[in-house]
Amino acid sequence: TTLPARGLREKKGTVMLRATRRASGFRAAAGTSARRCASGFPEASTIWKDGELIPWKEANVHILSTAVQFGSSLFEGIRCYGTPSGPAIVHLDGHLRRLLDSCKMYRVDVPYSAEELAAACFDVVEANGLHDGCYIRPMVLRGYGAVGMDGKGSPVECYIPAWKWGAYLGADAFSTGIDCCTASWARPAPNTFPGMAKAAGNYNNAALIKMEAQANGYVEAVALGSDGMVSEGSGQNLFVVRDGEIATPPINGSNLQGLTRASALQLAAEAGVPVR
Repeated sequence: TTLPARGLREKKGTVMLRATRRASGFRAAAGTSARRCASGFPEASTIWKDGELIPWKEANVHILSTAVQFGSSLFEGIRCYGTPSGPAIVHLDGHLRRLLDSCKMYRVDVPYSAEELAAACFDVVEANGLHDGCYIRPMVLRGYGAVGMDGKGSPVECYIPAWKWGAYLGADAFSTGIDCCTASWARPAPNTFPGMAKAAGNYNNAALIKMEAQANGYVEAVALGSDGMVSEGSGQNLFVVRDGEIATPPINGSNLQGLTRASALQLAAEAGVPVR
């Protein structure tokens, strides 16, 4: 498969808020409060695990693995799009760099290089025939072996599944917008746990934010940092477009340094759009 140069345009991971204040939330568009994040996904045939492709249903971990007990798992979410030249994986190098950085923060020694993981991502797309686009989820986790939460004695296991997945917030989210509220749950302070790491355990906070929003009839929520300033969504960086300018929260330890965010800032700079 020929993979063109990594693209800069990404359709997932950043919510553009065009909003006016409404009660405790932001009204982005009428008639969208019933929309929910797409759930479920079609299974692919194989998953890459530690150097080999195994059947989808055989990619299992023990119930007492450190990852299951304590959330000791690092991951990435990567989009692949079909192009006339073949499937193109967006920001693959950046995603794998962030994955390895996340592992360093949580003291997980990865037995593979970024180049080996990149080749594995290509293999998964090819093996499952996902040439017209898919979602790739590289994962590094502590498996079964240790009782303690530090994971010493637990093996490090690496998985890369891929499957077809449409727009995260729904097929018409980009054209009609979504309903957002302000979450009562805040993002953690920078000295609680590393917000710049994409770790499974970190997402318990995101799950609370998302579930609260949906319980109150919204699709998503905007979370504040410990300083009371806007941080990010449950799984998205945030931008506001106003008076010909783009505003976005700084990366301050409470939010993820999104690759889609970096792309948006680069595209804005190239188009001469002011960003603050």
